[in-house]
Amino acid sequence: TAGGVGWCPATRRAAAARYNKLLRSVPGVITPYQPPGFNSVYHLYVIRVGHRDQVLARLAEAGIGAAIHYPMPVHLQKAYAHLGYRKGDLPVTEKLASEILSLPMFPHLTAEDQVRVVRELAKAVASVQKQGPAAAA
Repeated sequence: TAGGVGWCPATRRAAAARYNKLLRSVPGVITPYQPPGFNSVYHLYVIRVGHRDQVLARLAEAGIGAAIHYPMPVHLQKAYAHLGYRKGDLPVTEKLASEILSLPMFPHLTAEDQVRVVRELAKAVASVQKQGPAAAA
C-alpha cells in the first residue's frame, strides 16, 4: 500500500531527488521548487511542461501512467463560484494549471522505472516542440 513499509516520506523524497537529477537535462520541463528548510513528502511529483495535453498523450502511448490531478484552478471550480471569479481573473494560475503534469510516484517505483519515464518524457517534449505550437494545439 502507499503507506506501507518502504514508502515512507524519506523514500518518496529519494524518488523525487532522482527525478530532479534525471530531469535536469530535459529542456522544456520545470521541476517542483522546494524552498530551503522545507521537506515535501512528494505525495505527487508534479512538473510543468508546455503543450501538456499532447505530452500526456505521447506518454500514454508509451505506457507511462502520468496524470493531471488538478485540471481546473480552484477559483474556477463550481464549489467556489459564489466568490465571483471568472476565467481570466487569475491568468498566472490558469496558465500554470494548463501546464502541470504528475509523473508516476508509487510504492514500487524503481530507479529503472524513473529512467524510462524521463526518457519517454524527453522524447514526448522534443516531439511536441519539433511540431511547433500550431501542430501541437
